[in-house]
Amino acid sequence: MSGERRRIEVMDTTLRDGEQTPEVAYTPEEKLQLAKVLLLDVGVDRIEVAGTRVSEGEREAARRICRFARRQGALRRIEMLGYCDGKKSVDWLHETGGRVMNLLVKGSERHCRGQLRMTPEQHRRRVTETLEYARKRRVRSGVYLEDWSSGMRDAPDYIFAMMRTLCAQRVERIHLADTLGHQSPDDVRRAVELMIASWPETHFEYHCHNDYGLAAANCLAAARAGCRGVHVSVNGLGERAGNARLAEVVAVLNDHGPFETGVNEASLVGVSRLVESFSGKEISANAPIVGTDVFTQTGGIHADGDAKGDLYESRLAPRRFGRKRRYALGKLSGRASLDQNLAQLGIELPEKAREQVLRRIIELGDKKHTVMPEDLRFIIADVLKAPKEQMLRITAYHVSVGSDEHPEATVRVRYKSREANANAKGDGGYDAFMNALKKALKPFGLEAPLLRDFRVRIPPGGRTSALVETLITWGGEAGEENWSTLGVDSDQLAAAVIATEKMLNAVAKQNER
Repeated sequence: MSGERRRIEVMDTTLRDGEQTPEVAYTPEEKLQLAKVLLLDVGVDRIEVAGTRVSEGEREAARRICRFARRQGALRRIEMLGYCDGKKSVDWLHETGGRVMNLLVKGSERHCRGQLRMTPEQHRRRVTETLEYARKRRVRSGVYLEDWSSGMRDAPDYIFAMMRTLCAQRVERIHLADTLGHQSPDDVRRAVELMIASWPETHFEYHCHNDYGLAAANCLAAARAGCRGVHVSVNGLGERAGNARLAEVVAVLNDHGPFETGVNEASLVGVSRLVESFSGKEISANAPIVGTDVFTQTGGIHADGDAKGDLYESRLAPRRFGRKRRYALGKLSGRASLDQNLAQLGIELPEKAREQVLRRIIELGDKKHTVMPEDLRFIIADVLKAPKEQMLRITAYHVSVGSDEHPEATVRVRYKSREANANAKGDGGYDAFMNALKKALKPFGLEAPLLRDFRVRIPPGGRTSALVETLITWGGEAGEENWSTLGVDSDQLAAAVIATEKMLNAVAKQNER
């Protein structure tokens, strides 16, 4: 019937293929935590968690995930990569508690002869032996046709012969792999349509890499051609340019075809931040859906259009992903950008004052300084020659750091007319300062948010007297919007204290509402 949407399965391979990213390796505990989030919060259909026979750490991670999944009744959603090695991969997987194997099969004759040094007939016999043994051990099997995209281009007869073998073995899912990431959407459509026309009852899924930046478009093309599932990884982690990105593919499928997924879009930012933390691979600020800048309007004309009727709103609305629209303040800002931020802060200014503040923002923009909304009230105070509107001040602090003792800090805080002092130790100077500060805030009922990132920058040239710019990013639990404060001083710790004080005033002001 018209309007009916077709469900596309999403298999996430962050914990297997994604771990092939250079310098990325997860501990068993990290893998378990990510598996829980992907299955329970994000709601992907299945996850691929390990490659068989890799390491003892991989075995332990697989065991923990399988134990968790069994308790949740989700063991069939856990998959592992296996090899055409007779009994070895199957036994390894079975011992960890797993019950689903994705067998790696050569999908091109070139790989079969060049890498395995086998004839196609020899390879098919080896595939049959492994699949038959898996069935005896009650292990369900899917199959990766590695380098399938090249095989379809160079020697499709090889693939057709392999498919007859796989169908005879009752393989549940066939994964069509663009291993080298060289297909275009037109290539995908033609190749997938041929596979489905030849084997219309087979469950095909598409697995691609992003070497040309076409992974999301190729997944959409595969779904349109009839694939029932696609493979992704969080933040596009994977070998070379990585795999198709979870957030992008989900949004593309939901918005650009008669498709739907079971993924909870509001959890995409949270899992992205978690993988960023565990992997050490930073998310680009302009990464679709999850980047820090993608729901920030910079041009004044855009802010004006939004104010007059959400004219620059699209289906990719920030609230859909648990985020908020922001309006950057810099040299491209106009009155509308300023007005949007003033409204969010609950501040009203006369026309003349707004013009003065806007000129100051543009001056700072020319110096490559982006004014954050939480900095705006300080600019207002400076421009209008009025006292800075600060509800809370760090009136004094002392930090002691030595080579043979733990850093120790003393902090005094004034909130409205009350003061509090505290002392604490820490693993570093700023850590000790924050530990003491948290103690001092308790009488006021204030809590500092989580510190997400801490960056220090000095101008080129390496002068010891150069100003230090410290940018601290704060946030709540996974999935909540992060925000930043900036401090500038000739001393690194003092700059961090200034940035921290700005954060505290933002928290105090929020608590007053």
